[in-house]
Amino acid sequence: MLSIDPKSLAIPQLHGYLLGAIGPRPIAFASTIDKEGNPNLAPFSFFNVFSANPPVMIFSPARSGRTNTTKDTYNNVKEVAEVVINVVTHDIVHQMSLASSPYASDVDEFEKAGFTKLESETVKPYRLAESPVQFECKVLEVKELGHEGGAGNLVICEVTKIHIAEEVLDADGKIDQTKIDLVARMGGNWYCRAKGDALFEISKPITTCGIGMDQIPEDIRFSDILSGNDLGHLANIEALPNETDVNEYKLVELSDIFVSLEDDQVALEKKLHEIAKGLLKENKVEEAWKTLLAFNN
Repeated sequence: MLSIDPKSLAIPQLHGYLLGAIGPRPIAFASTIDKEGNPNLAPFSFFNVFSANPPVMIFSPARSGRTNTTKDTYNNVKEVAEVVINVVTHDIVHQMSLASSPYASDVDEFEKAGFTKLESETVKPYRLAESPVQFECKVLEVKELGHEGGAGNLVICEVTKIHIAEEVLDADGKIDQTKIDLVARMGGNWYCRAKGDALFEISKPITTCGIGMDQIPEDIRFSDILSGNDLGHLANIEALPNETDVNEYKLVELSDIFVSLEDDQVALEKKLHEIAKGLLKENKVEEAWKTLLAFNN
């Protein structure tokens, strides 16, 4: 494993390692305005949401690693402490990239990138009509992390108004992750798209506790077929299936396999582990457990 002291690297090289490893990163497409009223629009992938009560987002228009200059966005929020954070979808990703060009401070990136301005309700900067979710924010604080090239400037924002396009909502009025089609930044020129096979669900153990890895029988825990991720999936179950359910599943779903491999227990165990692995890919955790436990039942 390569081990690195960050202080030993040139800033561009360190920056590359950080961006290559920390991702995908959501993008804050930040709309600001200077004291003369000139609009600015720029994307930042050092960004996330950090609180719901109050709703707070933070993004960082860092100093240039090459020239140590500050971004127009940083300069603007120091003058007018307001911003609109627009989310970025696949439909506007090339326009967003164009808006990231180093235009002069008096150039309107909305016009350059072909975007439509919308008046905001609680702040002065414009909203981006083409973005399906727009957060109007007041800037609470700008925290400078340094004064050398590559130093971040944390713009801490409280959301004052949210606008959501109805076409990305589901029947319950929630944002449908299969409709919003968000994109995120990776390292170098790479992006990723949250759509299709890239999306998957994992039930969050907010109010439940899984049995844990230590409670998985050793013949399963030390399987040559199941990965650590597979075992983590199995260990999230709250309780193992009971013996009656396992035997019933064995008779109905696995009887042919047990009959065909009854004289080769090693092959039988391997086959059951392979079947369980496939079931886990389909998120059928209880069926996977019944398959694995059937070997010793």
